Amino acid sequence: MRTPSWAVRIRGADGAIAGAGILLTPDRVLTCAHVVDRTADRMTAEFVGAADRSVPAVPARLDGDAYVPETRDADGDPSGDVALLRLERPRPAEDSVRLRKLSTSTREVRMYGFPYEHNGGIWFRATAVGGCGRDGQVQLVPASPGELASPGCSGAGVADSDTGEVIGMVLSGQEDRHGNRFTFMSPADTIVGHLPRLESVTTGLSGLDPRLRSTSDDVVPGLLDEPFAQRLAAWLSDDGSRVKISVVRHGDAARESTLRRAITLADRESRPPVSVDRAFLDPPGTVPSVGGHDLAVHASGRTSARIAERIAERMGLWQRPEDPALDRVRAAKGTLNLVVVGVDEAVDPPAVLDLLAMLRTGGSRLLLVFRTDGDCCRRARDQLLVRPARERRARIVERLREITGPLAKELHERLSAVVPQDARSFGRELDRELVAAHAALADLLRADDRDRERDREGGRHPGPGPGADPDRYERLADRVAGRLATSLAELDRLRDRRDELTGRLRSYQVLLQHRLQGEEDPAVDGLYLRAHALLSARPCDVREAEAAVDAYTRRVDGYGDDRGHGGYGDHPGRDGYGDHRGGGT
Repeated sequence: MRTPSWAVRIRGADGAIAGAGILLTPDRVLTCAHVVDRTADRMTAEFVGAADRSVPAVPARLDGDAYVPETRDADGDPSGDVALLRLERPRPAEDSVRLRKLSTSTREVRMYGFPYEHNGGIWFRATAVGGCGRDGQVQLVPASPGELASPGCSGAGVADSDTGEVIGMVLSGQEDRHGNRFTFMSPADTIVGHLPRLESVTTGLSGLDPRLRSTSDDVVPGLLDEPFAQRLAAWLSDDGSRVKISVVRHGDAARESTLRRAITLADRESRPPVSVDRAFLDPPGTVPSVGGHDLAVHASGRTSARIAERIAERMGLWQRPEDPALDRVRAAKGTLNLVVVGVDEAVDPPAVLDLLAMLRTGGSRLLLVFRTDGDCCRRARDQLLVRPARERRARIVERLREITGPLAKELHERLSAVVPQDARSFGRELDRELVAAHAALADLLRADDRDRERDREGGRHPGPGPGADPDRYERLADRVAGRLATSLAELDRLRDRRDELTGRLRSYQVLLQHRLQGEEDPAVDGLYLRAHALLSARPCDVREAEAAVDAYTRRVDGYGDDRGHGGYGDHPGRDGYGDHRGGGT
């Protein structure tokens, strides 16, 4: 967490801090285009992480045409905003850093910027949560509200927290009309896509296998399978499905071309610039989101170990190179959107399927393409679609059974003990939720019966039958379980209050008996009997009982004054309850 030698503070011609930058070579600094004042003769680059702590200041100018300003399409989606500065005097080569191409999904990162309050430089921590917009930008969620990037951070390097590699650049912080503030970064792949000359100072393999890159031969009328393109674009734009399996046979030129086109358009580095604009004239729904995949590999002729090594490299899992790549991927915390083409043409397809199943279990999304609808494809459907879908459905069924069984029973037991506040709407809303849970459980059990019937008949199917939408039922289970937990907690508080009032009433009765010393007072007895009856009733209306207990205890506290002789406090030696009275009230 020391000040990095590659971190650059950039000042404009007026001397004010304009933003930050990244020293990529001894005489080149990467920054945001909006940090650069193209009208100024020169700017100043300051190196706050210099070894001698002297903060050298070096004049800098825009490096020729290495300037891609931010543009916005008709939807307001931003693109570009990268530039390169040339230093008048070079810095030590060991102070520079290379960009690293890595997947960004769920990655913990930190950035070093120069906000006004900390213009000497400060680290910000965040999590990269996924791509947004058509330029492959990545949203950063700050580790704490105070670590949101602010003015002075534009152009700052974004470093992977695990490896220290610089994987991107902070673009800006934005605030919407509701007051919500966001931070975005441009990953290394996108930066190289805008400034190809930076390929020489970038490490890490591309996220796109060269064999899957679209060529000019693919741009031929009639080679676009539009329905297939729409399905691919939906997955690459995150339609919610975890796994997609397709068959693209050799010789099917239209589907092969459509597949390469979709994968290339979704790649940050390889997508053509025209595809970023909304006015791109391809058929509607066929252009996927940029950054729709983190890695696209061709499995043909490769072993599962080689594919695992490629995945580990893209995820930045090189800290323990002596460990097999499969073990490093298995232990990884992150996830990725992975495309694998030609799964059934790998050297060891069953082992590849086991690798993919492990990734799926860890939360990764998979787009898998087979060359034939043979045994390998059928096993993949069973291993990656049917079984996980049935297991997920079984978990939802178990949860709904818990909700409609033990939890519902607990609720009714509590309702038989105490009356909730606003009892009418309380019961009506919960009844509605439980009825919905019972209906969902019945739907899922019917789907189970249909699956068993298909299994007996030897049929194959992709998972839950019609009407058994797991996402909808999972959301329902979450909502009903949350509502039940809240309701049970409220009823438990009321029950605890009832027990507290019962103890209070009993202690005041003992207190009154010591005061009366055998005398009777029907008025006080009536207040006691009313409070006792309300507390003993099932269900107990706690608010009404509390009012009755308060009436009784107030009467007992004032009893001595009403009868015209000394009260409880006048006879501490005789009755010995001085301390008890203080606790009772």
